[in-house]
Amino acid sequence: MRKVLTAEEMREVDLLTTEKLGTPSLLLMENAAHAVARAVTKKLGGSVKKKSIIILSGKGNNGGDGGALARILWTQGADINFFLFGKIEETRGDARINFEIIKKISDSYDYALDGNLLIIKEDCALEDIDSSRIYHDAIVDAIFGTGLTRPLEGVVKAVIKHLKKNKDKLSYAEYISVDVPSGLNSDLVTKIGESFPADLTVTFTAPKPANLLLSNGELVVANIGSIQELIQNSPSKVYLTEKADVLKWLESTRVTDDSYKKNRGTALIISGSENYAGAAVLVSNACFVSGAGMVTVAVPKSVKTIVTRKTADEIIVKTLENIDVLAEKVDVIAIGCGLGNDSATHKTICETVENRKTPMVLDAEALNALSPFNIEGSDELPLVLTPHLGEFERLLGREVGDDRIAEVREFAQKYNVILVLKGERSLIAKPDGTVIINPTGNAGVSRAGAGDTLAGIITGFLAQTSAVKVANIENTFEAVAAALYLAGLAGDIGAEKFSQRLLTATDVRQCLQEAIEKLNADQDS
Repeated sequence: MRKVLTAEEMREVDLLTTEKLGTPSLLLMENAAHAVARAVTKKLGGSVKKKSIIILSGKGNNGGDGGALARILWTQGADINFFLFGKIEETRGDARINFEIIKKISDSYDYALDGNLLIIKEDCALEDIDSSRIYHDAIVDAIFGTGLTRPLEGVVKAVIKHLKKNKDKLSYAEYISVDVPSGLNSDLVTKIGESFPADLTVTFTAPKPANLLLSNGELVVANIGSIQELIQNSPSKVYLTEKADVLKWLESTRVTDDSYKKNRGTALIISGSENYAGAAVLVSNACFVSGAGMVTVAVPKSVKTIVTRKTADEIIVKTLENIDVLAEKVDVIAIGCGLGNDSATHKTICETVENRKTPMVLDAEALNALSPFNIEGSDELPLVLTPHLGEFERLLGREVGDDRIAEVREFAQKYNVILVLKGERSLIAKPDGTVIINPTGNAGVSRAGAGDTLAGIITGFLAQTSAVKVANIENTFEAVAAALYLAGLAGDIGAEKFSQRLLTATDVRQCLQEAIEKLNADQDS
């Protein structure tokens, strides 16, 4: 897992790197600029020669990165229009050094390389950028970095609103941000106002929360010379799931020569109602496709025939009257998807959770039955809760605040559960305060049935884990993280095939095998 750092944690890493290695801060700025230059070059097809690039710059260190970037790209043959929101005389430190260098280049045509120019405009206004942006290959945002905590205002806000409004007309121009898209508070996962619409963000040393939860474009995390030990020793308990984590889980649950259905993991799904028979079909099919050795789904008598016809032939369909007996014979139970909201069903849910002897996944109506929350998890019998935002707010009894990471952490700690807050970038929290951000997935999964499918995949992964490992919080957490990552990757593959608009929950399930194959192929390449 890769650590995710707040602005303050990042500043501390930079400071300690400078102190321990004697690395001048100006060199870190230069390294950052070179990292962005490499990303820009790749984005523009492998060369910036004869390319026309706008760089929008603030007066601080993020702008200083932009100043160094302007010089680097200019030396590589690009034409640069550099716009500073302010005057050089108002700047200081490393940023000013870089601004003064490019000012000298701009003031002297003698410095021109092969005819390409670097033009700097200080104290720029909206009309300056509007008149110069028409024929550019890239627009680079180096206005504000991790230090911004308030909404944009004035000319900067006007410029970014204008660029966003006209972005579709400039489909040939790449929009690239340095560190964090300007307008985002790097520590928050909710927007504070207008922000630069980046297609690509190059952040340094470690991702920031806003990079992962608010930026929809590509993210590159560049090493600029910071000491890796300092990053790992930072107090942050927020992480990003990486491919290596998922590959490790896949290896730990691999099929062996002596495998058979019961040591591949057994799962019981308690799901469905007259109005939502499809939920039982989706969750149980997803559970089986995700690799569980044996899946049983328990449904109301009234929908047993329907569910039997639509689930995979390998899935056993029972009725709710058999729950007590069935629950004795499985490695994991999932409950809630498509269940009715009557008092009798809620009583069954509460009793099943309270009397559990295996890890459990609680989704949909199970979350409503336990709200306000009255069941506490345990290390030996972990509870995995999978609410979307509305369900989470019902569990809390209030609206979720701006710091969503803190909210899920506090809930997981308070009730000793693993909490999955579903969204385009889902959060996974465990009782020790660790929070993982899942980097895969897209808005296309925001359709009916997606939650049922995800619950099934999580359950299938937990069944496989429970079959080969001790059922505890740590092993459960690893399985849930792997499930979220691969489900999201399957959704990304599905969106490429069918578009986000037309993506269905069934598409996600059907692309799961392809997601695993892609992960393994990326490892081998």
